[in-house]
Amino acid sequence: MPSSTPCLRISLKNRERLNKLKTHPKESYDTVIGRLLDRMTDPEPLTEEDRLAIAESLEEIRDGKYYTLKDAKKELGLS
Repeated sequence: MPSSTPCLRISLKNRERLNKLKTHPKESYDTVIGRLLDRMTDPEPLTEEDRLAIAESLEEIRDGKYYTLKDAKKELGLS
């Protein structure tokens, strides 16, 4: 448990939503919020290399350099 416990104001609507996310009735809101934050954090963020590869791929798609599923099946003799 944290050494200090700040008070947070939440609407009744959000409190009801948090209650629905509890895994058991006595689970603390801190645990529920922590679980939500864990789900929202990407454990493997994109690298600059990833971003460049994605940008390159999008450019190729815009330039029409891609195969449709139909084209791929035809080339592989599957259709």
